[in-house]
Amino acid sequence: MQSDDHIRQDRSSTRAPVEVTGQTGHGDEYEEAARVSTTFAAGTGRRLKISAAAAAIIFVASFLMVHFLKASGESRLQETSKAESSLKQIVNVITVQSPSATRPLTLPGETAAWYESTLYARVTGYVGKWSVDIGDRVRQGQVLATIETPELDADLVAARAELTAAQAQVKVRAAEAELAKSTNERWRDSPKGVVSEQERESKRSDYDSAIARLNAANAQVEIDKARVERFTALKQFKQVTAPFDGTVTERRIDIGNLVTAGSTSNTLLYRLSQEKPLRVFVDVPQSVSGDLLKPGVSVQIKASNLPGVTIHGEVARTANAINPQSRTLRIEVDIPNADGALVPGTYVDVSFALQGNNRVQVPAAAMAFRSNGPQVAVVDSAGRVSFRKVTISRDDGNMVELESGLSAGDRVALNISSRIGDGDIVTIAESGDGPSAVATKTH
Repeated sequence: MQSDDHIRQDRSSTRAPVEVTGQTGHGDEYEEAARVSTTFAAGTGRRLKISAAAAAIIFVASFLMVHFLKASGESRLQETSKAESSLKQIVNVITVQSPSATRPLTLPGETAAWYESTLYARVTGYVGKWSVDIGDRVRQGQVLATIETPELDADLVAARAELTAAQAQVKVRAAEAELAKSTNERWRDSPKGVVSEQERESKRSDYDSAIARLNAANAQVEIDKARVERFTALKQFKQVTAPFDGTVTERRIDIGNLVTAGSTSNTLLYRLSQEKPLRVFVDVPQSVSGDLLKPGVSVQIKASNLPGVTIHGEVARTANAINPQSRTLRIEVDIPNADGALVPGTYVDVSFALQGNNRVQVPAAAMAFRSNGPQVAVVDSAGRVSFRKVTISRDDGNMVELESGLSAGDRVALNISSRIGDGDIVTIAESGDGPSAVATKTH
């Protein structure tokens, strides 16, 4: 109680005196002005220093704790990495087999019609009728469409009339020539002194002129005959016929269409193709073109629209020249296609059985492309890895043919990790089997 009274006395002693002034007016209003002292109580600074020191101690302790936790995490990470690095690396390996007597090669090909023809109008006129449509089978000489040609018909009639007139003219010239001949003979055989030499020469000239006119008339007859024959031949083209047995693949005419002679700038009438037999074109790479330059190489043809069906054939002919743009050789395979299963323009897979060589093949997964070129990882019986530099001869995507660097019996790793270096010892797993030898990776 004494201490509480003492504190209250200290607080009251620090208060400033308050002066109250009273004023009178119509109402009682009081105004109070107070002045507060800004002097701190004794011991305030000491308490602030203690608080600051406590905060600093807490901060330092927190910092040390975080640093300790971080260092402990890094230590555990290093230990984990070290433990992982000491684990055995498992790799799948395959054994390189000896080259076979034949080696397969599958390339894309495309079928093409044995014959393919586009038919245009040979005469000018209007389409009177058409009798076949796309997909129809036609025979050679079958009428596909008929063209009405009023102008051609009129030209033929006129040509025949001119021929008749020319033949009549020949008869007239023949009669004139006969008269000129007899007159010339009479004047020629007359005694001397009866007629003059000038008259004899004039009659002989008349006879020669008559013969020349007769020859000209005969020539005109031949010209008119040729015109008649020409128009007669063109009249045969009023009927559009099939040039061979085949299938109509396109029709671009209809009744009443105007067609003109020629094919330079005119729309075609029909497109025909013959698919029995059928051609198959394949572009083979230059690297294997030497094995296919001669006809007779057997092939197998498969199409996606004919599952389970294999068509056998042989190379019929080659271009005997490498395409400079694609560096490929075009070859042609002829197949009977008696049942018409394949149609022109079909994408097919063409498989060849090429003569074998001394080159080995490995899966593409066995290749490792590093800074010093293509390599393969060879694994010995102890599981030690050694990288060998190889030379690629041919790469068809799935298999890679190597010209050098490997031999039959070598075991190569598949999908080798970049963490495995030359001389490392790994766990070996034969392709498709479990581990066959175990060793610890060393450095």
